[in-house]
Amino acid sequence: MGRILVVEDESAIAELVAINLRHAGHEVTVASDAAQAQLEVDAVLPDLVVLDWMLPGQSGLALARQWRATARTKTMPVIMLTARSEESDMIAGLDAGADDYVAKPFSTQELMARIRAVLRRKAPESLDTPVELGELHLDPATRRVTRRIGEVHHEMRIGPTEFRLLHFLMTHPERVHSRAQLLDRVWGDHVFIEERTVDVHVKRLRDALAAVHCAHLVQTVRGAGYRITDKAGVVSA
Repeated sequence: MGRILVVEDESAIAELVAINLRHAGHEVTVASDAAQAQLEVDAVLPDLVVLDWMLPGQSGLALARQWRATARTKTMPVIMLTARSEESDMIAGLDAGADDYVAKPFSTQELMARIRAVLRRKAPESLDTPVELGELHLDPATRRVTRRIGEVHHEMRIGPTEFRLLHFLMTHPERVHSRAQLLDRVWGDHVFIEERTVDVHVKRLRDALAAVHCAHLVQTVRGAGYRITDKAGVVSA
């Protein structure tokens, strides 16, 4: 079981989530605002954070961005919990670095399923061997992705979900994967996750790969899904 931080200013919701998590065997800490949440994270790094978007003072969205920009917390799993349910809000939450997004009102069973899925994805990838595709090199042990040109290594910054997505694509090169297949293999328990979530993370992966001039390696196959290939060669920096 995991150590979970619940960041929610509505005490009734926070208590409901905490009770269900404790019943499932998790160790739970509750924070009512961003400042308290940061103190809890500074003290002990949780295995997962359930983070409300609308908090007094600093928003959960800003806090998620702050965590993703900090080395110690950049891979810490975050599930955004919010009353904002428009597609643009979902994309904003994912772009801020959230691993998943649950809109209020929500069922506790749905939230628990998503928490289980995210905790399962916090996997022992560090035991995997490095993967290469052309000049692109991915090392699960160090969670680094680099493009090697001769003796020079150009490293890219990449979020945890994009890292898992790239790792899966690189270990299955040239094959076309549908959104449903990617949800199953990268996200795991995806019963509550919409397929358009894949598109958001593919875009973020391409943006990260663009920094090392490799965005073109991830291709969209119209009507079928996505694949990664180095057949076209890597564009020179």
